[in-house]
Amino acid sequence: MALARLSTCAPRAIGTVVISATITLAPLSTAVGVSADPLSTPAPAADRAACASSGETVRHLVVFDEGTRESDATERIEAACGDSVTYYPEIAVAVANSRDAGFTERLGDARSFSAQQRRDASGSSAESRRVPRAEPSTLAPTDPEVVPSTDRSDEQWGMRMLEVPRARSVSAGDPDVVVGVLDSGIDAAHPELAEAVRADLSAGCLSGKPDPTAESWSPSTSGHGTHVAGTIAAAEDGTGITGVAPEAGIASIKVIGDRGYADPEAVVCGLMWAAANSLDVTNSSYVVDPGSLSCVSGTELDVAREAIARAADHATAEGTLNIAATTNDGVNLSPTSAGDQEDGCHALPASLRSMLTVSAVDSDERKATYSSYGLGVVSVAAPGGEAPRCVLSAAPGGYTRVCGTSMAAPYVSGVAALVASANPDHGPEQIAGTLTSSTRNVPCPADYDISGDGKQEGYCSGYSGYNGFYGHGIVDAYAAVDDADSAPSRE
Repeated sequence: MALARLSTCAPRAIGTVVISATITLAPLSTAVGVSADPLSTPAPAADRAACASSGETVRHLVVFDEGTRESDATERIEAACGDSVTYYPEIAVAVANSRDAGFTERLGDARSFSAQQRRDASGSSAESRRVPRAEPSTLAPTDPEVVPSTDRSDEQWGMRMLEVPRARSVSAGDPDVVVGVLDSGIDAAHPELAEAVRADLSAGCLSGKPDPTAESWSPSTSGHGTHVAGTIAAAEDGTGITGVAPEAGIASIKVIGDRGYADPEAVVCGLMWAAANSLDVTNSSYVVDPGSLSCVSGTELDVAREAIARAADHATAEGTLNIAATTNDGVNLSPTSAGDQEDGCHALPASLRSMLTVSAVDSDERKATYSSYGLGVVSVAAPGGEAPRCVLSAAPGGYTRVCGTSMAAPYVSGVAALVASANPDHGPEQIAGTLTSSTRNVPCPADYDISGDGKQEGYCSGYSGYNGFYGHGIVDAYAAVDDADSAPSRE
């Protein structure tokens, strides 16, 4: 589910409470656990001849004890009537296919999860897709000759809010700094993005296994990823729009398929690809499906959380800063009590502590009504817009305006790219610390009755330096770049 609202759409209705001046990208291996049997306890083996071979092939995400060898994981998958698609030994997570309905039962529901199977069981269909589809249903690559050439930078109010033009006078990015856009694919033929897209670092992840062919990472039915990419790195050429970091690179990592879903195995693949290719930043403007995996519980959903948490933590350890949007559900993602995330709302990947999570504000610097929030979850805020003042960015064939937390996160990813460009020795924790320490603080509003019906549309907790609506505050690109220039590098 990509976190975007078309400007014509009505608003839609996201951890330990930690109040500090900096963000710590904490490992999740001890924070998110899977109550699975030890690997030494064998699963009931199935006679391969007795395994179902005529049913629908269903894709599963499988979590093993950390340190499990690939041969052992493959053996257990095959014993459960499955076939391994890929295995990520760094995090002991596999993707498997099976036609046998008993696959998860044999492995244990604390080991295996299938978004596809859960979606089919709930009756979800193409009509309930979570990402707005473009029309026609199949997108053609942009013809550069038909893209309007007028300068529309004056319509980019969000850039001015964040002091981006001033920041670009110091640093406009570096081609060696690459942002991985985990989304629906990027239109590399768009003139705003043609120079920025790094085909050599792009991949499709819909199967859970990276595919570097251009067809696999290009958009097919949604312009969402192209819009996100435009905010990050659209060319500064005097026409159209300009991205936050126009000289930075972007990699298209496709995790959202034609049905509009971002399945957990695709997200794991995307984060692992970013780590393996030393990408500096990832942008995640989606919620993992089915549903939103928020405000729900269940052992099988714990598998998805654990797998994605391991992948995100691994990417951070490899030097990648992971940035995520909250959701457009307008809900409170705060944990219910200190040290307890079990009973609160969860959104993947936004609620993971290894993510720098972004809420959305409107053009008046007020939390957008649709934007989810939460003390201990939101790190910073950025422009997402509120109809009719949505965010203008690139789209297949030209430009479009979209509102949503999906639009807020790429502003922050772009600023992170500027910070990384200004000081290439900075790691993810230092870049995150720069972003959070250089914000403009925004206190909780005294009144948040946006509709005027006498009811509060959300309850903000915290203080001016850190609260559930805006985190540490609204990102300031110029202050961040200036701070990065003077900050010490990592050892």
